[in-house]
Amino acid sequence: MSNPLHHITAISGNAQRTYDFYTRTLGQRFVKKTVNFDDPGTYHFYFGDETGRPGTIMTHFPFEGVGPGRLGIGETEESMYRVPKAALGFWMHRFIEKGVPHGAMETRFGETVLPFRDPDGMRLALVGIDGIEAEPARATEDIPADVALRGFHGVSLLIEDGEATARVLTAVFGFERIATEGTTTRYAIRSEKIGGIVDIHAAGGFLPARQGAGSVHHIAFRAKDDAEQAALAERLRSELRIPTTEQKDRDYFRSVYFRSPGGVIFEIATDEPGFAVDEPAESLGEALKLPANLEPYREKIEGLLPPLATDNRPLA
Repeated sequence: MSNPLHHITAISGNAQRTYDFYTRTLGQRFVKKTVNFDDPGTYHFYFGDETGRPGTIMTHFPFEGVGPGRLGIGETEESMYRVPKAALGFWMHRFIEKGVPHGAMETRFGETVLPFRDPDGMRLALVGIDGIEAEPARATEDIPADVALRGFHGVSLLIEDGEATARVLTAVFGFERIATEGTTTRYAIRSEKIGGIVDIHAAGGFLPARQGAGSVHHIAFRAKDDAEQAALAERLRSELRIPTTEQKDRDYFRSVYFRSPGGVIFEIATDEPGFAVDEPAESLGEALKLPANLEPYREKIEGLLPPLATDNRPLA
């Protein structure tokens, strides 16, 4: 049993700016437009590949006017996307052209990495991978398929003491420790190309994280179905004595949450039923979708949400 990343959920500010960056600058598809099920006056955006496969999905809660977060202990430090190694030059030039804050290319664990940030300061990176040119990728008007993003490489977690969280990764989700560079240890599922990396950056003495714009709220690991999810949750409770929530229906997957020993919120999300459950695959993200319990309040909710232009706008 192995359970790579399913999705990453972040907090952002302005909804239009978030939409524009992830679709127009990074070339992701707007897979789903819905609301925060626990705070329906706020959007919940899903960005991913053409079909919204698990392991490609970055989700955002865009809270208008939210203050900036502070990176600290107990948080996801960086979210990493995969691109063909030869595409890194394209992306460096694109970031310069678009004014995207970015660092110099660097080498980590033998891989070439281009770090950058989204408009809210969220820490992101492109990791150049050899031999993935033939993988399916979504092309846009100005991002050819041969340089496009190909799902997540993984995440980096900033934790005071990484051993207990590493135990969750290895004993429950099927990761193995493969290397250490400085204060960062890499855990991987070698059989998984997408979302199979978690780096634990052990850094004692830092302030705790403060959630806000640019923060990652939680990361989710894949379970193929309810039975596998239940087995993983039971292993957490019985073997590691880590409590979990009850299952929550998120319409496009079913979720169980828990706080990892290092403080990062983890989720176990099912692959089923997927994002085409309530709209055709060819029109994903076009309409505002609400869970059944909120549908009677659609008019009120639509009045609370900020306007969002998603159609008939030229790609930047």
